[in-house]
Amino acid sequence: MTVIPYKENTETKKEQVATMFNNISHKYDFLNHFLSLGIDILWRKKAIRLLKPSQPKIILDVATGTGDFAIEALKLNPIQIIGVDISEGMLNVGKEKMKVKGVDNIITLEVGDSENLRFETNFFDAYTVAFGVRNFENLEKGLSEMLRVLKPNGTAIILEFSKPKKFPIKQLYHFYFNKILPGIGNLISKDNAAYTYLPESVYAFPDGVNFTSLLSKIGYKNTQAIPLMFGIATIYKANK
Repeated sequence: MTVIPYKENTETKKEQVATMFNNISHKYDFLNHFLSLGIDILWRKKAIRLLKPSQPKIILDVATGTGDFAIEALKLNPIQIIGVDISEGMLNVGKEKMKVKGVDNIITLEVGDSENLRFETNFFDAYTVAFGVRNFENLEKGLSEMLRVLKPNGTAIILEFSKPKKFPIKQLYHFYFNKILPGIGNLISKDNAAYTYLPESVYAFPDGVNFTSLLSKIGYKNTQAIPLMFGIATIYKANK
């Protein structure tokens, strides 16, 4: 069963996710850092460090949102970073952020769908996705399309929430995700579905070995999963 934000809505998951992020875009950055206690920033830094050995010059950031991952990727000294997202609301916040930081000459943000990218085959040295793949309407199609636009030997870096398995982290995680996070998120964002959908989408996502197996099935090579914070999140790294 597909997990969607608005249960009574007849729109597709893709349309609902775009609406949800449009609704919370004005509070997204604050809530992201507040609800994770700022740990999401450290996770992005670690994920980008994994790309240092390959020194990618042209990078695609999928589900870029307000562009935090793209900004972190500037540490790799790329020539160009293109961020794509289905939410215009998130992109508008991101574009303003790029202008303020003076990096809009390197980072460009545009509306784009992971399942139908406008770019040529073998175009990017690397792609990144942070907390976005679980929102894909068709996960395999999105992963296949992102693989298509990667150059041979290009690197994929995917940062996503996962489900811790050991006591007591597992129990604490479930309590926070189900009882604390939705209440705070809904109160601040004013969207009653967004932070209820978040844990539901995490529980439904095929994390860990299930995800690396899916990457291998699609055609990725050298797949690996790097757990973070006792398995609360995972960095997946793979090559074309």
